[in-house]
Amino acid sequence: HFFLSVLSLVDLCYGNSIAPQMLAHLVSARKLISFNGCVLQLCISLPLGGSEFFLLGVMSYDRYVAVCHPLHYTVIMDGGLCVGLATSCLVAGFLNSLMETVITFRLPLCHNVINHFACETLAVLRLACVDISFNKVMVAISGFLVIMLPCGLVLFSYTRIVIAIMRIHSTQGRLKAFGTCASHLTVVCMCFGATIFTYLGPRSASSEDKEKMVALFYAVVAPMLNPVIYSLRNKEVMAALRKLAQSMVFFIFCGSWFLYYC
Repeated sequence: HFFLSVLSLVDLCYGNSIAPQMLAHLVSARKLISFNGCVLQLCISLPLGGSEFFLLGVMSYDRYVAVCHPLHYTVIMDGGLCVGLATSCLVAGFLNSLMETVITFRLPLCHNVINHFACETLAVLRLACVDISFNKVMVAISGFLVIMLPCGLVLFSYTRIVIAIMRIHSTQGRLKAFGTCASHLTVVCMCFGATIFTYLGPRSASSEDKEKMVALFYAVVAPMLNPVIYSLRNKEVMAALRKLAQSMVFFIFCGSWFLYYC
């Protein structure tokens, strides 16, 4: 629950760093953001986005300890280690964003029209008047560290988890162990899968559109889905969802009946 609380806070802050400006641009004829506002938005959203990947990697290790070393879980994952890991994730995200922000805004810009709904690193780099090969290399290295290192930790943890689960003879025990990891694994596949497909796939003419789609996904969709995914094992939440589904079916049936006879 500690790591879930930190992840929820990161999601909340990340969404609030992009979504309000995006919504304002949707309803406004003049879609403007100041230069300082653009720098500030990038300085806030970039470390939070990176911290989320590191947090997902650390949470996979937490699930590994819970499944593979259940009797020693409280000893291994004590309060000090949890706080230290969460702090390390936030610091790593901040250092990565500091490097990208500094090398990005030191470049001279030819114009001030960003083909994006937010101040993203690659979108700002396209405004530069000089060669940005070095910046692209640094962004690629940064993306590799932020995405692939946590992804490697996730793969290691879940490989060990699957091996441990397959050794459980009881079907109920296996289901319980899988249920412990199901929510986190769903979020991991959703976040890492979309990012790897978008940023580490082959470049094409539609890359800018892909970047906007994945930014929209992380700014709006992911923060909205994460609480729902992690709450699906809660009986009260499931009961509320069933009532909502039943109500929707009832209203759809009544509406269809009314339109048919009218």
